[in-house]
Amino acid sequence: MSIVTFWNDDREQSGKTMTAVAVATKMAIERNFRILLISTSYNDPTIKNCYWGEDAKKTLKLFGGKNNNIGVENGISGLEKLVASNKLTPSTITDYTRVIFKERLEVINGFSKLEDKTPEENLEEYKKIEACYLELIKMANQYYDMVIVDLDKLLNSEIQNEIKNISNLNIYVFSQRLECLNRFNNLKNETKEIAGPKNLPVVGRYLNNTKYNIKNITKYLAEKKELHYIPFNMQFYEAAEENGIVDMFLKMRNIRDKTDDNYIFMQNVLKLTNDIMKKLQELQMKMR
Repeated sequence: MSIVTFWNDDREQSGKTMTAVAVATKMAIERNFRILLISTSYNDPTIKNCYWGEDAKKTLKLFGGKNNNIGVENGISGLEKLVASNKLTPSTITDYTRVIFKERLEVINGFSKLEDKTPEENLEEYKKIEACYLELIKMANQYYDMVIVDLDKLLNSEIQNEIKNISNLNIYVFSQRLECLNRFNNLKNETKEIAGPKNLPVVGRYLNNTKYNIKNITKYLAEKKELHYIPFNMQFYEAAEENGIVDMFLKMRNIRDKTDDNYIFMQNVLKLTNDIMKKLQELQMKMR
């Protein structure tokens, strides 16, 4: 059982959340794992829009999901109450998730603001909830084969560090802008957060038609191996706005044209997914 955390502490749009979504979806399709994707965001509908949006009925019906009798729209609020009352158990977590693939992929969405509360009250509610994430992730790790965490920059910095500490693997997702490359270099040279063995850097929203292509980036950052990258794919981002990620990933499995942009995108997602598994296995072997 493993915890994999996707993070970035930069203001730049790096594609962190979408990379986590891509990996979680691909892994659920290709491997017989029970995966939980946890968002720690504040009022960010990105993951929700990827899978179910405002109407989950179609996805739930087609892919074996369930309409839980406990409200899951803001399931993190219910889980926070269980953590606070010391009643959270591994098996109760699934009552507060959205099922995407039965026995394969479940999602806990981030905090969604409550319409009957002021912005200040909603932010206060989020601050209460953020303290429960560490216990929730630890507990989920006892029940799921893999817990994938989308770490939000708004989360308390100490809690962010604690989550990264308990994670088996941390994926730092950054863009190919020079400012972001330099920031990555500084972090790599000054801290263990990126340079350590349980860290894996990934270039998100990657564009090839620039001098900052993956070969030049790898050379500029003095990396020994070519970095992972997830190409920017318009169809992927459109599907993410229309609750169409599952349909898209299933359809793209049949593409065989190696020059097709969608094929290239899916192959890079698969390569990252496989290397995450390989890295986890290597780290586990070292701990024995």
